[in-house]
Amino acid sequence: MTAKQHGLKKYIVRLSDDERAQLNALIGKGKHSAQKLLRARILLKADASEAGPGWPDRDIAAALDTRIDTVAKARQLLVDEGLDGALTRKHSPASARRRIFDGAAEAKLIALACSAPPSGRTRWTLELLEEAVVELKIVDRASDNTIGRILKKTRSSLTCKSNG
Repeated sequence: MTAKQHGLKKYIVRLSDDERAQLNALIGKGKHSAQKLLRARILLKADASEAGPGWPDRDIAAALDTRIDTVAKARQLLVDEGLDGALTRKHSPASARRRIFDGAAEAKLIALACSAPPSGRTRWTLELLEEAVVELKIVDRASDNTIGRILKKTRSSLTCKSNG
């Protein structure tokens, strides 16, 4: 039988007084990501030291409306990587997509969108901007969807004041 079948936990959470105080302060402020606050609450409930309640994973998951796997992962991160490692969100550079538009390219796109449209056109379209940013070598490739997101993010529009 495995440790899981016996009910034994491989990753036991034992928080020091300082760690417990840090987690309580973090939760008290409430100005952190939902994931970070959830993990802090999980670790406090899972604390098997004398000052902690030492709840089982299923009770923690039910009380915090999360999955048992989430509770187990928080325990594992604390034991393997320490308190900061358990609370910090990991971004894998291998899995994240590289941005097509950096700040300078975004500025050029906005300037282009606010410039006079091509001859024969009354205004820029997302498709025209898509073609223009590639032709002008602002970026190697782009989609009209990406162009639209950037204009929305920067609160620009295809009808800039200088256009109309």
